[in-house]
Amino acid sequence: MRDRLDQIEAAYEQLNRELSSPEVASDPSKLRDLGKRHRELEEIVTAARAWKKAQADAEEARTLARDEKDPESQAFYRDEAERAEAQTAELAAQLEILLLPKDPNDDKNVLVEIRSGAGGDEASLWAGDLYEMYRRYAERRKWKTDVLSSTPSDLGGFDKVIVEIRGDGAYSRLKHESGVHRVQRVPETESQGRIHTSTATVAVLPEAEEVDVEIKPEDIEIDVFRSGGPGGQSVNTTDSAVRITHKESGIVVSVQDERSQLQNRDKAMRYLRARLLQMEQERQQQEQAQARRAQVGSGERAEKIRTYTYAENRVTDHRIKLKLHKLDQVLQGDLDDFIDALLAEERARQLGAPE
Repeated sequence: MRDRLDQIEAAYEQLNRELSSPEVASDPSKLRDLGKRHRELEEIVTAARAWKKAQADAEEARTLARDEKDPESQAFYRDEAERAEAQTAELAAQLEILLLPKDPNDDKNVLVEIRSGAGGDEASLWAGDLYEMYRRYAERRKWKTDVLSSTPSDLGGFDKVIVEIRGDGAYSRLKHESGVHRVQRVPETESQGRIHTSTATVAVLPEAEEVDVEIKPEDIEIDVFRSGGPGGQSVNTTDSAVRITHKESGIVVSVQDERSQLQNRDKAMRYLRARLLQMEQERQQQEQAQARRAQVGSGERAEKIRTYTYAENRVTDHRIKLKLHKLDQVLQGDLDDFIDALLAEERARQLGAPE
């Protein structure tokens, strides 16, 4: 590990030199890219330097304890050596995690697609509750949200809603939210107090840049039409809604939330790029025997991942067997207990995977 850390430290120092050069300072794009790489390496380098120092301190204390004649001083140096060795082991474990292969999508913005599932109107209301949960979570982390497309249901909530979430590490924090979210509660319309079970499906897609997915004009067909609200109610009187069909894949996306045709087209293209990136990732994962289980498109989307039980104020994540009696807080966006536990489980799997 020391050789690898030495290489990373050398690359970090090279980045320091490049970042201080006038050529980089005058190129915003290069400055941003190098700055991002610098931040990625800085945490590793800081831990590596502390690890090396702890190793040196332990060796020095052992030498002093061996050479010391006074029993009290010997005991003192032995204690110092044990403390330094414990710190060395702790830092080595930290470095082992920091050196794990990083998901290339982790720093990307995301598109969160929420669809009502089984349960009729109650499922649509539940999809709306999940949308609010993720919006509030984004708000807590000071991320920005933008609804790309939505299909409101007649009684409230959504049959489908797609929200873009922009912020540092958005995909890394939300990627494990993909799957079926089940709710057990008494609907407001239930006169006899019976508990109903409804579901909504969440898909988390990393946002694709133009460099990630190339879409040629001849690959798509664009139609414009008049926007309409629930029940056919007219939203506006211009043909501003946009439908884009990707000919090869057959993917069709429609956006009508904005009054401007240009804005709707831009949103539709962002959604289409994310869907095409997801399709390519799914193809690659099918070819890789060690595909990461929770990745979008891995097939787990059809599985029940979490249950929200109102009667007991309980949320259960079935993948990691975590139950917390804080449903009210979770729906207000307090998701970090689940997200942190899922990320820890992912790291544990990576550490246990064969080379």
